Amino acid sequence: MEKIWSLLKRVGLNGFLLGLFGAIALGYLFPEWGAASSPVPWKPIINVGIALVFFFYGVKLDPHQLRQGLSNWKLHLLIQLTTFLLFPLLVFLGLQLIPSIKQDFVLGISYLSALPSTVSASVVMVSIARGNIPAAIFNASISSLIGVVVTPLWMDVLGEASLGVEVDFLPTLLELTYKVILPVCLGIFLHKWLFSKIHEHLQRLKYVDQSVIMIIVFTAFSESFTQKIFAPYSLSTLFQLAAIMLGLFALICMITYYLSNVLSFSVEDRITALFCGSKKSLVHGVVIGKVIFPDPAILGLVLLPVMLYHIQQLIVGSILAQRFSRQER
Repeated sequence: MEKIWSLLKRVGLNGFLLGLFGAIALGYLFPEWGAASSPVPWKPIINVGIALVFFFYGVKLDPHQLRQGLSNWKLHLLIQLTTFLLFPLLVFLGLQLIPSIKQDFVLGISYLSALPSTVSASVVMVSIARGNIPAAIFNASISSLIGVVVTPLWMDVLGEASLGVEVDFLPTLLELTYKVILPVCLGIFLHKWLFSKIHEHLQRLKYVDQSVIMIIVFTAFSESFTQKIFAPYSLSTLFQLAAIMLGLFALICMITYYLSNVLSFSVEDRITALFCGSKKSLVHGVVIGKVIFPDPAILGLVLLPVMLYHIQQLIVGSILAQRFSRQER
């Protein structure tokens, strides 16, 4: 258990996750602090925070490494198609075949399927499992950039198909451009001047990301609790949703690993495809969701499946990574 807990801490299942639970608890106990009627100017604080998060993300990206990573194109294509095509299509078909899923969660599950892969967890797990680390770094980074465009595009389709929620793609893309893409591009441009200066502070900079995410989660759930969005749901309903998220994670893992076998990938590339193709980014889910779903009450409901999937992908993914690390090559 100590080894598993150590692995979980390395991929982010530590103070950050506890902080997310704390943010939800605060939203439940003191909803008036984070609701839209709060005297605290949360909106400009969050907008500045989002810009900082993606600016530093751009600074950390090495353009030279990204160019070098282009050669293994079959692996990259499989991962990106799994993340942005196979995953959403499986969820869409599954939602048609399992009508027992509560309609209020359908939008959040659809949104989860359209999200990009997570960066840190994918790379760390591939490293633990002794996979192709450079390919993991490349795919996780590219996935984050592609997601800024593809996620709202998918939601323009899936949102209306699932609950009749209309997402205006072009206004959403425009807002994400100046909130996410421009800060990332500026960070990449300044990489060669700034990265050496911030390199030793990278561990502390992660607290900026985490603080912004916790503020968004706190305000979203505060508004949800203010409007009593979660009042109709019992614990058994939440456990059912968690079980669906676990089943979805297991299914996408099996399909991705099977496809990488069919394509005759090396063991290292199969591991990379498995972890990068099955992960979904909570950070991007919260940030992009803030733009796509401006109503904080709706955002809180949408983020619930994303957070449940995030927790389970860390726990199960860590166990899988440890198992791969012990296998003989």
